[in-house]
Amino acid sequence: MKITLYWGGELSQGVADQISAQAGQEIAVEIVAMESYGKSDLEAFADTPSTCIFLLQTAENNQPPEDASKFLRFFKRKSHPTDMLSDKLQFAVLGLGDSNLLLDRQTTTAKDCSACGQLLDTRLETLGGTRFYELG
Repeated sequence: MKITLYWGGELSQGVADQISAQAGQEIAVEIVAMESYGKSDLEAFADTPSTCIFLLQTAENNQPPEDASKFLRFFKRKSHPTDMLSDKLQFAVLGLGDSNLLLDRQTTTAKDCSACGQLLDTRLETLGGTRFYELG
């Protein structure tokens, strides 16, 4: 079995490395930076069946880190057909954030610290992807 770990944000790169190091020998793991994907790579993404884990950090003001913004914008496009990822993507999303944001505002909750991960998880399902593990 092969799993591709896509990471966006400095914290998520470290987590991707940890997951890869702990994967058993029966699982081939490829680690890919979200920022390394160009437009043509992203458009081809929906054509290749795959199993992926997306590790996405949320920065201040519920924004993705700069190195993941293009990747997230691609999946947020409203022009994608709702079956774009049907029978092509099995996924899990791990949303990461900075808990220091909780100290800055009285109305911020832990859920706010992973807003980008939540958004990506919902969008991948809307586009027909099959979640193999709940949002973490």
